[in-house]
Amino acid sequence: MKNHIKMPVFDADATTGKGFGDLPEWDLSDLYPAPDAPEIARDFTALEETCAAFAADYEGKLAGLDAAGMLECVLRYERIDLLAGRLMSYAGLRYYQNTTDAGRAKFMADAQDRVTVATTPLVFFTLELNRIDDAALAALFAANADLARYKPVFDRMRAMRPHQLSDELEKFLHDQSTVGAAAWNRLFDETMAGLEFTVDGEAMALESTLNLLTDPDRARREAAARELAAVFGRNLRLFARVHNTLAKEKEIEDRWRKMPSPQHARHLANHVEPEVVQALRDAVVNAYPKLSHRYYALKARWMGLDKLEVWDRNAPLPVEPPRTIGWDEARATVMEAYKGFSPDLAHLAEPFFDRGWIDAGVKPGKAPGAFAHPTVTDVHPYIMLNYLGKPRDVMTLAHEMGHGVHQRLAAGQGELLSSTPLTLAETASVFGEMLTFRRLLAQAKTNAERKTLLAGKVEDMINTVVRQIAFYDFECKLHEARRGGELTPDDINALWMSVQAESLGPVFNFMDGYETFWAYIPHFVHSPFYVYAYAFGDGLVNALYAVYEESPEGFEEKYFDMLRAGGSKHHKDLLAPFGLDASDPKFWDKGLSMIARFIDELEAMED
Repeated sequence: MKNHIKMPVFDADATTGKGFGDLPEWDLSDLYPAPDAPEIARDFTALEETCAAFAADYEGKLAGLDAAGMLECVLRYERIDLLAGRLMSYAGLRYYQNTTDAGRAKFMADAQDRVTVATTPLVFFTLELNRIDDAALAALFAANADLARYKPVFDRMRAMRPHQLSDELEKFLHDQSTVGAAAWNRLFDETMAGLEFTVDGEAMALESTLNLLTDPDRARREAAARELAAVFGRNLRLFARVHNTLAKEKEIEDRWRKMPSPQHARHLANHVEPEVVQALRDAVVNAYPKLSHRYYALKARWMGLDKLEVWDRNAPLPVEPPRTIGWDEARATVMEAYKGFSPDLAHLAEPFFDRGWIDAGVKPGKAPGAFAHPTVTDVHPYIMLNYLGKPRDVMTLAHEMGHGVHQRLAAGQGELLSSTPLTLAETASVFGEMLTFRRLLAQAKTNAERKTLLAGKVEDMINTVVRQIAFYDFECKLHEARRGGELTPDDINALWMSVQAESLGPVFNFMDGYETFWAYIPHFVHSPFYVYAYAFGDGLVNALYAVYEESPEGFEEKYFDMLRAGGSKHHKDLLAPFGLDASDPKFWDKGLSMIARFIDELEAMED
């Protein structure tokens, strides 16, 4: 069931959201008119009744169904998924608009409880399907083409066969999920949303303070970094407790399921082979010296510094004039870039701006960062931003719009086949960013403007590739260490610092307190090992874009076919039309070489 929101969060931005024009807000009425609407009560009742009826009709009987009967069963299951997804999408989106509102928090928690209880009778479905013999299932697919279309759904379920527990244990895990990881996730979200930081006498939330790390004033950046460290430090025992508990819970479930590694469940969910992820990780780590180490040494020279401090990492360049970009300009920039690639792409993006599908402003209690949530296939996606008029905010809009367009195209696959694995879910988003960047670069009027754009893109790519793989290594170390016992805050701090110098390079000093900065990264809490998907997506898109530049003829049609496929095909099948193969270790070097070439160009621009 789609009972959670995927919430990618970036290393960035937010203050007040004023002065950028008329920022759009969500209109959630396409899901439900209001939190007390009778349609919500109706759908909860319908969900409970349809789940009970489904179990009564099918439990203990799946192995005896013919092809037509199995198809009807799958279609009924899909309709239930649609109903539960609509309820939880509405509850979740309202909550993320203001995570400190007790009423919204209660509404989401109650909805989660009701959906969990209602869907408990469905736990048998996956368990029984996985007990059907391979040959018997293959015969059903051969007998009915409409059923065979759902084969990828069955394949994903059956990937868990070696790790399946007894029916009773699976039902127990399903029932207790709302007081397990989900409860700790809420505690983390609400704690983060409620933190207050004071910089130069001004009280602000997390996003506002992180935004100051990109301020042109170095003293203000330092003050923000030190205040972040101080506040994280005061709350570190709580964050350590959250991570210890979640890592231990995962270790227990992984042990019972006989998972070979803490990362394995994520690889299964992403439909990607562990060796492919390892090849990606190794390629990026081996490239640290020619990417991040080289770029940050260059940046230090631009800034006239022997050493960079952590508050200089995302600092604007000295040649970069401070610039605020209004919402209308941001919209026009992204839409023109999308239209330049394909008018159809721009047409798919347009409703987001005009129909209340974007929530852009920074507001008290609003979740940090940005995401695109697909909701359900008979509605549409919603995009959340914290827009502050920075050039990076325009890139974030381009990124999330890519997700939204991808989700709209994949919706044609239906509820069970539309969801794209995380490794491929970043494809359209990163491609949208690249289109926008290339358009801006082509329009640059001076060398200084071109240098600023190139440096910004390199920093974004380093944040997406180098930084996320360093995050992945930190998680691997954290979960491995937790298997040996409880971790103190100092233990976790040490693991964090063990990946920082390696990934960022010798040009950095690390202030006292930076060791606590693991505390605010939500992916570690919400989605363990999610982060490598960003690097996967960036590398994949760099390779795709190289194909586009070399032979644009016919590329658009193949690209749209890939997005429309959603989760119906494996990454090998999706990339084959482009002549690409992510299982080839050289594939990742191709993507990383694009970043290196941008750094080459920046080095050549030095006076």
